[in-house]
Amino acid sequence: MNPVIGLDISKEESHGQAFIERGKPYRGTFKFEHTQEGLKKLLQVVQDLEHSSRQRPMLILEATGHYQSPVVQFLEEHHYLYIVINPLISNRLRKSNLRKVKTDTADAYLLAELYYKEEFEPFKKRGVQLLNLRYLTRQYEALSKMCVQTKLQFQAVLDQVFPAYKGVFGAMYSNISLQFLNEFPTSNSVLQTDEDTLKAKMKELLSSKRGRSEDWIHLRVQRLLDAAKENPFQRTMYASHLVNLKVLISLILQYQEHLAGLEQNIDALAGEIEEYDLIQSIPGIGHKIAATILSEIGEVDRFDHPKKLVAFAGIDPSVFASGKFTATRNRITKRGSRQLRYALVLAVQCGLIRSRNTRIKEFYDRKRAEGKPHKVALVACANKLVHWLYAILKNKKMFRPA
Repeated sequence: MNPVIGLDISKEESHGQAFIERGKPYRGTFKFEHTQEGLKKLLQVVQDLEHSSRQRPMLILEATGHYQSPVVQFLEEHHYLYIVINPLISNRLRKSNLRKVKTDTADAYLLAELYYKEEFEPFKKRGVQLLNLRYLTRQYEALSKMCVQTKLQFQAVLDQVFPAYKGVFGAMYSNISLQFLNEFPTSNSVLQTDEDTLKAKMKELLSSKRGRSEDWIHLRVQRLLDAAKENPFQRTMYASHLVNLKVLISLILQYQEHLAGLEQNIDALAGEIEEYDLIQSIPGIGHKIAATILSEIGEVDRFDHPKKLVAFAGIDPSVFASGKFTATRNRITKRGSRQLRYALVLAVQCGLIRSRNTRIKEFYDRKRAEGKPHKVALVACANKLVHWLYAILKNKKMFRPA
């Protein structure tokens, strides 16, 4: 016997259908809520099927973002194997049916049938560790985007209050720069304060992090005074600009603090995984890119060929042919992990900077010499990079630069 339970996951409740073996449904469909009582109901069905088949059943479900989390955690706690599949796979089977039926009950039945038609790799124990890493890297990406948007708003307000301030500190968004601007947001506030007070305030703001030499502080204060004198907005006409500036500074500082904390957690979690250092042996791949690539790929054993990993990243060319017509200009499918696709392209771009990765640079130059546009050559390099990553993860060996 080969028992399986198909689960159609929804936001607060799910439907299931059990099969004792292929073509033999076990009882009817059942429904359970994502509560303690509801999950006990699921456990009872699983245990009944296990007793009847004398074999621990497999559970199969679609990836549904965070909605599946309570069910997956419950299965982990009770040590049941489960499979999470891409919705595109089940949707393909659904479309192949003659009748057009889309209900939660029908989907649960379809998922259980799909288990017997395809070969899937169940989640391994290390899958939880990789999922934790994936959640952290995706959260980092989301926060980074919000931080960038906030910085753009900040720049727009600063241009209307104190545009000359941008040249005072080398790093505009450093803590000392933002905190000092928060204290002295206008030219008037700077020019009404004597030089010694400005230096003392800068020392005070620096004391919590690290000290700076007197010359460093003196130079920044002089730059600040010069910027205040050159500023076209000696007095701010709109008080709302000052309110917005302080709010945006506070948000940026919070974002940067949270991002720094996330980065530490990502590095600590990824450091426990052997392949983390192996991936970084490829020039152009640093800590954050390596963590993203590793978490998005997951267990490389899921892919029996590098082309399947290429397809998972969504950088494989689409194919269109009808009759005697065959398209010659085909875009990439973009059907896989968007985060993995972005990380791969970013890794290629980093490898091309100052020819850090000589092998990828040679390949890129060859594609450009063939007449390929820049973006097409980048995608070709990303494809090549996936093959290298596949070999590294499979063989557990470092990358050879040449």
